[in-house]
This record gives sequence, C-alpha cells and structure tokens, in this order.
Amino acid sequence: MNKLNVGLIGFGTVGTGVVRLLQENSTLIRKKTGLKIHLKKVMDRDITAPRDVKIDPQILTTNVDDVVLNPEIDVVIELIGGCEAAKDYILSALKNKKHVVTANKALLAEYGEDILKTASENNVQFRYEGSVGAGVPIINTLKEGLVANNIRLIFGIINGTTNYILTKMSEERREFGEALQEAKRKGFAEADPRLDIEGIDAVHKLAILCTLAFGTKVDVKDIYKEGISSLTLQDIEHAKEFGYAIKLLAIGKETDGEIEVRVHPTMIPLTHPLASVRYEYNAIYIQGDAVGEIMLYGKGAGQMPAASAIVSDIIELAMRVDRSLVRGGSLFWGGKRIKKMEEIESRYYLRFPIIDRPGIIGKIATILGDYQINITSVKASLVAGERDLGNVEILTHKAREKSVIAALNEINPLPIMRGKSVLIRIEDNSE
Repeated sequence: MNKLNVGLIGFGTVGTGVVRLLQENSTLIRKKTGLKIHLKKVMDRDITAPRDVKIDPQILTTNVDDVVLNPEIDVVIELIGGCEAAKDYILSALKNKKHVVTANKALLAEYGEDILKTASENNVQFRYEGSVGAGVPIINTLKEGLVANNIRLIFGIINGTTNYILTKMSEERREFGEALQEAKRKGFAEADPRLDIEGIDAVHKLAILCTLAFGTKVDVKDIYKEGISSLTLQDIEHAKEFGYAIKLLAIGKETDGEIEVRVHPTMIPLTHPLASVRYEYNAIYIQGDAVGEIMLYGKGAGQMPAASAIVSDIIELAMRVDRSLVRGGSLFWGGKRIKKMEEIESRYYLRFPIIDRPGIIGKIATILGDYQINITSVKASLVAGERDLGNVEILTHKAREKSVIAALNEINPLPIMRGKSVLIRIEDNSE
C-alpha cells in the first residue's frame, strides 16, 4: 500500500493539526514508511471559518456522506467529539469497509465494544491512540508493547487541566479559584471546566486504560469519581509537610482477581516519579509482572500532540493492512469483578478542624480505633491568631474505605468539630 486516501470528519483544533501535520511532514512520512497519505475530503459543519492552514476548497464539504460513503476513501478520521453523531458516523464508515481512526474518549468509554465488534465483522481496523494521553503512546503500549505482561497497577495523571491547576497551587501558593482562572487564560481550561476539574474526563480515559490492561469491561459508572474543586492551598501545604504531593490520580489495580478503579485527589510521595509531573503534562505509571515499573510521560493534550497520535494510527493501520494483518479482536478476555469504592483499601490523610479542648486527640483516635483504623502519625496545631481553634492531622495505616467513611461520619457531628473533616487518599506502596 503506497498510497492511502483519508477523509476527515471534524475540522476543529485537532482536525486542523492533522491537516498541518500531513502537509508539513508528508515527505518525512514517505521517507520513513514508503507511504503517501492523501487527504481526499474534509467535512465540517462550518467550512467557511478561517483556519491557520491552507487547504483546497474543493475537498471541503458539509455532507458527512461525502466521506463515509466515498468509495475512494480508505480511512475515515473522526474528530467531532461527543457520542451519538460520532458513533453513527463511525459505524457507517466501518460498515462501508473503511478503517477508522478517532481520538474520542467518551465514545470509546460508552460504545467501544460495539464499535470494535463492527470493525471485526467488516474486517477493517479501528484505532484510537489519541483518545488517552494524546502524544503519549499509552494505547499501543498496553495493546502491544506490554501484551505479555499481567498488568497489576496503573496510576495516571491523565488530565492536563487539573495538573496545571495543582502545579500552580503547589509551586506558586495559589488558591484553587485563582489557579483555575489562570488555566482558563492560558487556554488549558474550558470556559466550563467541569469535565476536567470534577474528574469526568479522567474517568472516561481510565475506563479505556483499565479495559485494555485488565481485559474486563470497565464502565464509567463503575469508577469512583472525586474532583479537585474542594482542595485548598492548606491541603496542598499540609501534604508537603508530610512529604507528599497531591495529584488528581486515575487508579486501576488488580488484586486477588478483583479490580478497583477510581479517580480522586491522591497524596503520593514527593520521591515518586509522578510527583514531578508538572503543569499540563500527563504521565502514566504502570506495573507489570514481567516488565516491572515503567512510566510514559508527555503532553496529554493540545493540537499537535493529538494530531501526532492520529497520524501515527493511520500509518500503523496502513502497514498492518499491507502485511495482511487486519484484525478485529476484542477488548474483553476476562470477567473480573469491579470493586466498589467502599471495598478498596488505602492509606489516608485526615485533617480535623477542631475547637481546642483537652482530650480531643484521644477522642478522635478512639473512634478511629473502633473502626480498626490504625494511626501512623499525628500532628496538632493552632490556627494562627485564633487561640481556641486548631487542626489535628492524622496519617493512617492501610484501612478499608467503608470503615474510614463511617468513622468520619461519627466524628464530624461532634461538638469539638468546627467544620467537616478532610480526607485525602495516599498511594505509596506502604501498609
């Protein structure tokens, strides 16, 4: 296969990046692969808006059928986002014997099984490297590079917006709201940032990663989710005092034939490789039984990193087709149970805003002990300028989530409390 005709659906930011990459690096791609990628059609609802690439107006269209039903097009690239329309376009293209490349994480998390089945039935490929991590090649790493491994653990910083905000809070002592506004000004956060800061984007990506890693269908509704909007600068600085950084971590673990999947702010040791991942960068840390520990790092969003993943998928599928290696396959080869959040075990950082009275630490420790929660460290301090107001900070041994929540529900209403307790989970491989 020396020439490949492609059609693009979605001429937005990433679509523009794909066009630019195909134009600027076409000679390089041909030298490396012997493949000429020809952009045959570009579909978008608005083909008159200015873009920062030059393109032949004759290949622009507002009719999706000009792409998915075009007999001259070999590969369809879907970049419109969303679920329903994108699903219809992709299924139509697959049924018309066209390979499909997408970066649509929400679509994959919701409909990945049906789409892969359709691709297999029609003997065409469906590739989605750009759906998680953009320029970080995590999908191929899990599907191919680590295929001989039992994956035991995935920790992912897979949302650049939240990592940018947490970096600003940690390094420049910004409060959450201030850091969020700066992220918006820099273009790292949308006008409505809820998909990012509430962990929804990370949940979609984690569903894909854990499905690939553990071979069991992971639905987004199975994943516990907690965002970063309630974190304060005080939380960040207290974590530092204990030797930890706080990251919005996407976590997948397999233990004893069960899987836990969760997204939430997590304290990790400052010495952990993920603690040094700053600003909009992404990183995925993996433990496999054969390979040991590895980490992939890079820009997880942006026009050109995403375009890089899209074009690499096009080239990879072309090489496979040329070697008669078209394959459908399945994401699901196991039937492992998904743990409920209340069943997971973790270490915890607990902060109790208290009214300073004798015996308070003992009272809190007694209640924790009643729920089999063992303490590793305690720190008490007074609020600056307030004689009777303080904080009690506790680090625990590994404990059951259900027990910790139950203990906090008993402590929070006590008259010694001047506010709700703060809970942050810790991942540091200790007991």
